[in-house]
Amino acid sequence: MSEFYTATDHYVVVPAIMLALFGCAVLLFDFWMFPQARHRKYLLLVLIGGEIFTGVHLWRQGNFLSAQGLSELVAFRGSLVLDGFSLFFNWIFVAATIIVAIASYRYLEIEGEHHGEYYGLILVAQSGMFFLAAGTDLITLFIGVELMALCFYVMVGFLRGQKRSNEAAIKYLLLGAFSSGLMVYGFSLLYGLSGSTKLSVIGQAVAAREPWDPMLFLAIATISVGLLFKVSAAPFHMWAPDAYEGAPTTVTAYLAVGSKAASFAFLMRMYLGPLSEGRPTWEPLLIGAAVLSMTIGNIAAVTQSNVKRLLAYSSISHAGYILLGLVAGNQTGIKGMAVYILVYAFMTMGAFIVVVALRRKELIGEDIDDMAGLIHKSPGYAVLMLIFLLSLAGIPPTAGFIGKYYIFLALLETGHYVLAAVAALYVAVAIYYYFRIVRSMFVSEAAETPPLATTVGVRVALAVTGVLTLVMGVYPEPFLRLAQSSLTR
Repeated sequence: MSEFYTATDHYVVVPAIMLALFGCAVLLFDFWMFPQARHRKYLLLVLIGGEIFTGVHLWRQGNFLSAQGLSELVAFRGSLVLDGFSLFFNWIFVAATIIVAIASYRYLEIEGEHHGEYYGLILVAQSGMFFLAAGTDLITLFIGVELMALCFYVMVGFLRGQKRSNEAAIKYLLLGAFSSGLMVYGFSLLYGLSGSTKLSVIGQAVAAREPWDPMLFLAIATISVGLLFKVSAAPFHMWAPDAYEGAPTTVTAYLAVGSKAASFAFLMRMYLGPLSEGRPTWEPLLIGAAVLSMTIGNIAAVTQSNVKRLLAYSSISHAGYILLGLVAGNQTGIKGMAVYILVYAFMTMGAFIVVVALRRKELIGEDIDDMAGLIHKSPGYAVLMLIFLLSLAGIPPTAGFIGKYYIFLALLETGHYVLAAVAALYVAVAIYYYFRIVRSMFVSEAAETPPLATTVGVRVALAVTGVLTLVMGVYPEPFLRLAQSSLTR
């Protein structure tokens, strides 16, 4: 028994176990102890308690690695690993979950939906994200991605009384199942080439193959389809605009940040690990996906009038920028990916939470016109939205500039001058459509709408994301050191 489940195994997997147990606890408490609406705030406290316990253990794990002078700690006979890479992404998941959860409390009451299932799904989805960040085995990674995806399929369709939410969930489910099937087919080919599901063994088998070996190319191509779908990169992005628009806005924020960050962790584990020797095969595929993502994402966003769809197409373009760091492939590029994912998490959550703040029973608040004259009605929200949009566009001194700076620097260091020029061109396009929202908030006349029903949770979430978006741009050094720690993988 001791060989089956060792103390090291337990120590590494504790965060995922905690998240799953607290997710179950939320469901049980909702059914047995807190069925009345006035008691539902305690469910949020249970979720936050779970995140605190998870965060404390992640902190202890980081201290343990430092104290022992270890770069990694392997568990479950090579299926999971504790290293700087997994800790970095798990801290992003913890922060994103807490921010989205506290912003969701009153929003769920407006929508008339249950709290218990919602919080439980968030925690279970985060448990799946843990395995995507720490997994070093194909089976572990697949279980993680499907556990996360199944929770998001349900959460996207959480507004059961709204047709657009149901439609978005069905589209997301069908396309997600198709992409997962292709990805698993690629996994089966890698297993056939190597005889193992361990990433380390697969890496040795890939290195022994010629770069344009037909079986290796087919495996990389099908895996790439699945991974690019998960990060909503073109041409496998078609689910994102509908899912982002139809889902509850808080779910959209979590989907845009948590799911994308976890999927990029998965992607980086694969391409920088077992598939690193296959770079001649996958690099052209990623270059095409990156350029196509920036092109489709930015150009399509110009024509959008719905803020959630606009930000969805914007997220597609951001996926393209992050992929450019992988195309560069040097230390600056990998560090740039980590920095970009970190800053993207807070500025994107902030932008969506402003949309949450505009939601009232009489007004959905998702159209650009709904933000008309916001500076006169709620100047704080208008200024915060301006900060988030400036950051998304990559304008200093916001955090988004730091992310783009490292991506561009990596491209220049590796001689990808044309890609850097194309990426810089699309920054100008992004500034145009982001400032359509700014113009509506600061220049257009305010329409006669009900006053905003601000809540403590929304204000706290916006304060945290707004401050971090500015601080990471003005004083980025601590966050750059944090991103540097993620290079241990």
